[in-house]
Amino acid sequence: MAAVALKLSAPWRFVTLRRLSSVPRLKLHSSASSMMGVTVQQFDQAKDRLSSLKKDPGNEVKLQIYALFKQATQGPCNTPKPGMLDFINKVKWDAWKSLGSVSQDEARQQYCDLIGSLVAAEGGSSAHVAARPAGSGPAYETLLVTTEDDITTITLNRPAKKNAITTEMYNDIIAALDQAAKDDSVITVFTGSGDFYCSGNDLSNFTQIPEGGVEESARRGGDLLRKYVKAYIDFPKPLVAVVNGPAVGISVTVLGLFDLIYATDRATFHTPFSQLGQSAEGCSSYTFPKIMGPAKATEMLLFNKKLSAVQACELGLVTEVFPDSSFQSEVWTRLKVYAKLPPKSLSLSKQLVRSVERDRLHAVNDAEVELLKERWTSDECFNAVMTFFQAKAKAKL
Repeated sequence: MAAVALKLSAPWRFVTLRRLSSVPRLKLHSSASSMMGVTVQQFDQAKDRLSSLKKDPGNEVKLQIYALFKQATQGPCNTPKPGMLDFINKVKWDAWKSLGSVSQDEARQQYCDLIGSLVAAEGGSSAHVAARPAGSGPAYETLLVTTEDDITTITLNRPAKKNAITTEMYNDIIAALDQAAKDDSVITVFTGSGDFYCSGNDLSNFTQIPEGGVEESARRGGDLLRKYVKAYIDFPKPLVAVVNGPAVGISVTVLGLFDLIYATDRATFHTPFSQLGQSAEGCSSYTFPKIMGPAKATEMLLFNKKLSAVQACELGLVTEVFPDSSFQSEVWTRLKVYAKLPPKSLSLSKQLVRSVERDRLHAVNDAEVELLKERWTSDECFNAVMTFFQAKAKAKL
């Protein structure tokens, strides 16, 4: 029969499929977590690990992944059966229906085991799917924090919102950095779930006005921002950004405080501060001119210039750029090697480098926060943000 197109979720957008009479069961890799059940964090991490696969696992396996995901997130199939001529949706429906009354917990377990088996078959560590939560710290609503292979990974986990940072997330990231600073890991990695690294501030932050009015909101926001950036300045271990997609706003400006920045060639870097009537933060008013020179930094920080990953690398903001198809595998292979280096040597060497400028960075952070507090209370900033919201609303019409 002629091949037809089947659309599945990432990382395989479109594949070809010949009609299948049945969906076979695969022998799944069983991890230690199989005896204990799968947490929501482990399930979300398994979804992210799909993008690290180097080889297409084939249509039958992809159908099984699709069916297990639907069963895990929605329960047993309860949608009407597609018509006979709707080949694509009928095969997907059959795959989901074949799971019968398998519970959502069991489907999550099978999903994680299947992804683990695929990762292991390519020579990776299937345990990464069920990496242990870092230390005994708190659970986070919008972050995944795990430790494996001497690497603590902090993953921004609001993919539906492009990992935009809410007020709650600021506090969670501060806590996660403090947790990572004290755990036994050697390096700490930041990355994002889904297609974005981070889209910057969730602009709903600007709509939550406390009883004290705009001035009180600006004061609270300034205190939180100062504390947030301070956490990066004072972080004692090597800090690595794995930029898996577009980065905007504060997720870009703090990169000047990281030690390594690896980016997929899909990534872009954008700081649209003047467009929103605001000003630079994250010590970027100091680090960017130092890294890329005053002229290029001005283009970014004042005139909203968006950089491609290659441009950012050429200017020194990004350490290295990788093809998106091999990004995850190449970067994580390298990071696991780095994590085997003597930890004290790495930490003390970083602190030596940072000590030269630590006081200067804190002073820059204070100055940026004070200017932003003034900006946030200005009519110009208010009008710019309202214009942005109106433009977004029109775009949805």
